[in-house]
Formats: sequence, C-alpha cells, structure tokens
Amino acid sequence: MILLFGGTTEGRIAATALEEAGQPFYYSTKTGGQTVALHHGEPLQGAMDAQAMAAFCRGHEIRLLVDAAHPFAALLHQTVAEVAGALHIPAIRFERIYAERDPSLVWCDDFADVVRRFDRHSLLATTGVQTIARLQPLAQRGVKVWYRILPRESSILLARKQGIADSQLCFYHEGEDEAEVLRHLQPEAVLMKESGQSGGFEQKVAAAKSLGIKVYVVKRPEMPAIFHTVNGPHGLRRMVEWLLPDFYPLRSGLTTGTCATAAAVAQTGRLLRGEQPAEVPVILPDGETIHVAVGYGDGYAYVIKDGGDDPDVTHGIEVRAAVRPTGVFAVKGGDGVGRITLPGFDMPPGEAAINRVPREMMRRNIADEVEITISVPQGREVARRTFNPRLGIEDGISIIGMSGIVKPFSEEAFVDSIRKCMQVAKASGTDRVVINSGAKSERAVRALYPQLPQQAFVEYGNYIGETLKMADQLSIPNVTLGVMMGKAVKLAAGQLDTHSKKGVMDKAFIARMLHEADCHVDITHMTLARELWTLIPPEKLKDFCCTLIRHCHRHCDPLLPNGTLTILLIDDNGLVLSV
Repeated sequence: MILLFGGTTEGRIAATALEEAGQPFYYSTKTGGQTVALHHGEPLQGAMDAQAMAAFCRGHEIRLLVDAAHPFAALLHQTVAEVAGALHIPAIRFERIYAERDPSLVWCDDFADVVRRFDRHSLLATTGVQTIARLQPLAQRGVKVWYRILPRESSILLARKQGIADSQLCFYHEGEDEAEVLRHLQPEAVLMKESGQSGGFEQKVAAAKSLGIKVYVVKRPEMPAIFHTVNGPHGLRRMVEWLLPDFYPLRSGLTTGTCATAAAVAQTGRLLRGEQPAEVPVILPDGETIHVAVGYGDGYAYVIKDGGDDPDVTHGIEVRAAVRPTGVFAVKGGDGVGRITLPGFDMPPGEAAINRVPREMMRRNIADEVEITISVPQGREVARRTFNPRLGIEDGISIIGMSGIVKPFSEEAFVDSIRKCMQVAKASGTDRVVINSGAKSERAVRALYPQLPQQAFVEYGNYIGETLKMADQLSIPNVTLGVMMGKAVKLAAGQLDTHSKKGVMDKAFIARMLHEADCHVDITHMTLARELWTLIPPEKLKDFCCTLIRHCHRHCDPLLPNGTLTILLIDDNGLVLSV
C-alpha cells in the first residue's frame, strides 16, 4: 500500500498516476479542501506528526511513502523522512519543475535573510499569510508592506490577528493579470517563494521585471537525503515500478525517441567534456526529467530500448548516437533508421524517419552545436515487422514518441479502467457522458459542455465499441463521442477498436466515402488520415465530414439502442465539426 501526501498540483498529478495501477492507495491532505477524482485512492484529512504517521503506516501496511506536498512544507518533509528511516520504508519526493536561478534576482536563504538584505521602501509580499510574522521587522523599520493572500475568511482573520490593516491586504484572484496588480500598488520590490513552474513563479517574475520592480526570492528548502526525487508523472511511475514492483500490473518503457535522446546526450558529454556516466538525465516533452541507462562503444553511445511489459518489436534493440562538433545543431539518420518516401509526415520525403518530437527533445537536452547521427543496427530487419513499409518508410524503423514514455495497459486492465470511469460518470448524476480519445480531443469538446462535471468526461483510448456498450449497460441517455480524423476513418469502416495493432486505415473505403461526398481527391500517395484536412477542397470538406460521420453512426448507433449519440469530428487545430 502507498501513502501519498498532496494538496498541491503535484499531489493531484501523483494521484492520477497512481490511479493507473488500479490498486488501492491513500491520499492525505492537511485540510481536505482539494477536489481530486479518486477511483481507487482513499482520501485522508488532517496533519500527522511523526508518531501518528508511523502508527498509520504500521496499521495499514504502508510499503511506500510519496511526498507531493508544497515545497515549503518543511515540517512534513522532515516527518516523512523520519518515518521512512525509522520504519525502513522507501520514500519518493515528487518535486516541482524549477527553472535555473536567475542571477538578476535577489536569492535569500530564508525570511531572516530577506529582512537583512532588503533595501527598498515598499514591498508586496506574495509568500502567504503564514509568513506575515517573519516580515514584521520590515514594517518596524518603516517599510510599507502589502500582503497578497488568498481571499479566505480564515486567512483574513489570521492577518488581522497579527495587526495587519485591511488596506495592506491584496487578494489572489484566478486569471488576473500579474502586471496589472503590480501597476496598481506600485511597490518598489516584490517578495516571492521559489514556487516552481506549477506555482506560476516565472510568470510573476516576468511581470515584475517588465515594470522594473526588484524581486526578492526565498529559496526552496533542501529536501532530506532519504528521498528518491522525481519531478513528473512518468518519473513517478518508473520509480514506483522500481521500489514497489507489484503495484502496477504492467511496467512502463521508453520510446525510441527517448532512447535516441539519451544516447545523444551521453555521447555529447563524452566527446566534449570527457564524461562517461552510467545513466544520463533526459528532459521529456512535458518538462519532467528522468534518468536513462546508457552504454558506450567505439565512437558512439547507445541505449537498449526497454519497451516495458507491453513491448513492440523494437523492444531490446540498440539505439546508437554518434556526435561530431560542427558549429550547427543537426540530427541525421544513419543505418537502420528509415527514410521517408511519401508526404504526410512531420518531416518531408527524403528525410530520416526521426519525428519532430524526438528532434525537439535532442535540441532541448543538448545545448552544444553538434551533428547527431542516430543509427539502429537491427533497424532494417525489425522494420519488416512494422507498418513502416506500408507507410512509405524504407530501410529502417522510425524514431518516434510523443510523451517519451511507453505506458503499457493490457486490454483487460484498460477496459476495466474505462468501466470504472463510466460508472463514476453515471453516479455523478449527469445525463450526458462525453467520451474522447485523449487530452487533446477532450480539450476541444469540453468547451461545448461547460456545465458538465469533470467526471462526465471519459477517455476511451481506442475502445470506442466497448465504451458505447458500457454506456448502454449503464442506461446513460446521452453520449457525445469526440473523435479525430485518424480514428474516425477506421470507425467509419467498422473498426470499433482503432488501435494500430488491429489494423490500418482502409484507403479503398476512404475513396468510396470521397466518391459519395462528390469529392474528387487523389489519395494514392496519402499516408496519414489527417492529410484529408488539406487534400479535400475547403468547399467540399463539410460534405465529406457529413459522409464520414454518417458512416460512424452506422456502426455506433446499434451499440446504444436506448440512447442518443452525438458524434463530433475534431480537426488538428481543435476545431469541432458536427452534423
């Protein structure tokens, strides 16, 4: 069992990552004020001292502690570390993502250091109501101080109790313009905590600097050495898989893009700085950092691809990176990396089949101006067992990956998680459930249903047919299906499971739909369904979309005989089309 401490954005993200396991865990917050959709987690409320925490861990067979609390919750961090050490339980710190410290800011070790170094006549303190007492010496020196706090009655009463006048209070309001707040008060300086990316730290600093206001920052406290530190959901999952191997039913893996990036980072460090570590840090597309094991050969570094417990044919292959200084950053494909021969990909024909995201990962992780050549010794052989030949990618595999991580789900486990989400949606009392393929499609359709609760939005992944059957079994009267072009053309052809392993788009069927819609378009060289958005003339696009949605209804409506199904087609820019 896992005990997670949250109450923050990181806490919510960590809880979501643990939910993927389908296993019970505990989610503890100090006040219980944070709303988190928990299907498997059990919420706890109230602070714990070391004695209470240890007793809880013993009584509930806690085998792993996860601290995702606020970075300045120093007492909790120390308590978690103390209990972990005493009970010999591993502990993970889910840290925020921090930018490098800007030397133009005044970095202070603590609030006493702020008081010692402060040299202005007015200050806006954004460090919270609990820090007012520590800044009182400034007021006693004649500094005019405003305190920016949450507009909670308890916070206001606490500020007044410490002698703060209402005229000194400035309240946080969601979505407000930081620069406008500063322009209104016109302080000579602003005080912040090093709150990281999720705390809006960089935006607040940018607003102050744009107005020439001096910025003082209290550094985040150092974390106890006992913690295994991660700073994102993928790193958390991988760390849990290592420390508590039986928690997730299936183990996650790495994309070929992450493998290529790690090999490139390792070889660049080896060539230019003489470094040769056994593992290197890699910043993933979402900004978090994971560590990847690397090896070294004659003139290259390599990574053995680990596909996790749901591996594809690239599992176990060696991904190599050779590097040479050129004064210009470039990424090339070597032996075993496919070559694009048809349009429709995010790189033009003739280029190596290294997708845009892995290229961007390499640029983000490597500051040096070097030429990187990625090669895969087994690539030509492995590619024959992929869809690459059908897609016009020749002589090797593709270097791909949108997130950098392969998150495995067995079909049974994933369908079961959908079923639980549908049950929660039904229990929320909503008369409409919106099912979508993922975050992008959900964002597009959520704006159409602002009145629906969060639980009404359910991700179907590829299991459209199974999800619609669940809606019928639960007697959900109205279902909205959000679908993007790639899945829509498969669904229109009757593929109720749209996973690429189950089949590719049927170009002959697409051609028939184009004919039905009186669209005269040559799709001979089309490799990806999303190309239809640009291939079809704008004046005929609506006719085709109507035809496409009609065919989708033909296969989906029988699965929801007692309900009403609305199908929304979403383009690559998030524009929603319906008929």
